[in-house]
Amino acid sequence: MTENLSRSVSSSQLACAPQPEAIDRQLRRLARQAQTPWLHEEVARRLAAKLDPIRIEPKRWLHWSAHLGGGSESVAEHYPNAQKWIVEPHAALADRMRASAVQHARRDWRTLWRKSAEEIFLEPVGRDVPWAGDGVDLLWANMTLHGSANLSDMMARWHQHLAVGGFLMCSGLGPDTARELRQLYQQMGWPRPTIDFVDMHDLGDELAKAGFTDPVMDMERLTLTWASPQAMLDEVRTWGGNVAWGRFAGLRTPRWQRQLIDAIQQHLGRPDGRVGLTLELIYGHAIKGAPRVKVEAETRFSVQDMKQMIRHSDKR
Repeated sequence: MTENLSRSVSSSQLACAPQPEAIDRQLRRLARQAQTPWLHEEVARRLAAKLDPIRIEPKRWLHWSAHLGGGSESVAEHYPNAQKWIVEPHAALADRMRASAVQHARRDWRTLWRKSAEEIFLEPVGRDVPWAGDGVDLLWANMTLHGSANLSDMMARWHQHLAVGGFLMCSGLGPDTARELRQLYQQMGWPRPTIDFVDMHDLGDELAKAGFTDPVMDMERLTLTWASPQAMLDEVRTWGGNVAWGRFAGLRTPRWQRQLIDAIQQHLGRPDGRVGLTLELIYGHAIKGAPRVKVEAETRFSVQDMKQMIRHSDKR
């Protein structure tokens, strides 16, 4: 998303959209977190449960944004013999994952005597990655749908990394997330506290546009509660922060922060004294089908597409 898009969308739509520079700052901040956010691990557990009915048995899988997304253990339990690679969308996240791998190797001396099965790559990856050409059988991208300024572009890259017949598992925050907080900000006359999160139906459209087949979308709503407004705000910050174009541009004062705390307690408080927020979670699953070749007087397609069509045909 760039400034010149304001010519083709309304100012209100632009205000709700994610700003790339803000995403960059937030990812650098989130890379310093000691561990994957609790919510992301919980969503990963729920997403992993959706692997049970899938009959495809991946031999190779790609963990997209592993440090923030979580779910490595859950996927490994389903596919303990599958080769795993990690792709991080930001240099700070890739550095954090590499540092974590070194720390793990020091704790477990056995890893010093064998090649790590979890090589870490920075997006965009080059053509010399281990899965180039054939692709991976599973791309796992938990809690990533709301973390990109260009969802269509990210979907296209996911599609490119997958082998024909491979599948995508993804999730993210949906449009009802933090609706109480958005209403509160509106009542107080403040700029938006969040972006517009991806709708389940829009997710299906993006999957189809990227070339995926048999897309399956699902959603659920949760209510989380906290002992205090400050505890709520602290945890919400671990989910990614406010990256909307229309957010408040400067720094907030201590007086404004106290006003926010009081407003949350008043408007989001519950009978038991806790404060709560609605969360909407959306899940996506889709398969990369064989490339479709449009028959014309002269038809051209890449050697890689041709190889994948041949392999897909041989598996039938």
